[in-house]
Amino acid sequence: MSTRLCALAASVALLTALAVPAAAADPGAAAGSGAPTVNLATNPGFELPSPNLADWGSVPGWNCTGGPAEAAVTTTAAHSGTSALTVTPANADSTGECAQTVDVQPDTTYTASAWVRGNFVHLGATGTGHDVAPAWTATTSGGWQQLTTRFTTGPNARSIRLYVHGWYQQGPFSVDDVRVDGPAPAPAVAAGSIPTTDKVVFFTVDDGWQRTPEAERFIADHHLPITAFPLPMPAGTDPGFFKRVTAVPGSSVQDHSVSHSDLSKLPLEQQQVEICDARDTMTRLFGTAPVVFRPPFFTWNTDTLQAAANCGIRTVLTADADFSWGASNIWHPGLLQPGDVVLMHWTDALAADLPRALAAAEAAGLKPAGLVDYLH
Repeated sequence: MSTRLCALAASVALLTALAVPAAAADPGAAAGSGAPTVNLATNPGFELPSPNLADWGSVPGWNCTGGPAEAAVTTTAAHSGTSALTVTPANADSTGECAQTVDVQPDTTYTASAWVRGNFVHLGATGTGHDVAPAWTATTSGGWQQLTTRFTTGPNARSIRLYVHGWYQQGPFSVDDVRVDGPAPAPAVAAGSIPTTDKVVFFTVDDGWQRTPEAERFIADHHLPITAFPLPMPAGTDPGFFKRVTAVPGSSVQDHSVSHSDLSKLPLEQQQVEICDARDTMTRLFGTAPVVFRPPFFTWNTDTLQAAANCGIRTVLTADADFSWGASNIWHPGLLQPGDVVLMHWTDALAADLPRALAAAEAAGLKPAGLVDYLH
């Protein structure tokens, strides 16, 4: 018997010992919250289009270990709707895992489920705070079968990793209609400034397409805490730059969507893809999950606040001053005030915009400070 088949046999024995009977999904299983029970999964039916500027071949809302070489959205024989995810492991060492981060509440019960087709398909969650056996099936005999698992989060759990995968040398599998049923999180809070009496102001810099050594040097020389809101594509092109310009204590990299679209024109589900996928990229590149979202064009609606919350974002932040491209616009009377958020952009003009913004802060008796330190 091959090594992989031996591992399969051992896994089956272990899972049989651990697994509970596969019950039907119970959306009412979310305990300890008065919030309505909703499906928290991102792109659960694989029906949503990839945002502009997304990585080629990516599956919106999902991270697949084999990338487009293994995982693709197909339109043949979906469980419901028009699309499903089909994964074809590329070699004998791959299980074809696809996963996503789902934000959760501590000490709360959730029910995860998915319809699958194939052999030895597994559905599970990690990071719950407790050991949870995955749901699995030896075969679906060519049809669709629902897998269901239930878990209660620990006291420190804020997010879990939901995964689905096949098994070594067991061929392709398909997934559709994923659910993580639990209480809806409270919507994020919209803000244009930060309530504080401290004599501080907050410098935020968006996008990231133009990165100059002059701006980088000014930030380092003046020890400026910067809150960067890069898009995933420029951040992924030059992550070292953003690590350097956010090296001052109090600095951070936050979320600015995938495609820089007007999110107010998109349904909640597509807004969630935009925000969650950007969050995942920033977390992977910089090691810390964003907690602030800057809506492109400062346009947002109530769906934006809920989508942001579903992605673990606590604050949807605009600004009340703009010092981009030579501007010196303060959108209230007088000088900058404590708690003001200043907008700038990563452009070839930033090296001149930064000293002008710093001079405006000093004229008001204010100092730049770390944004996240004052939010949370």
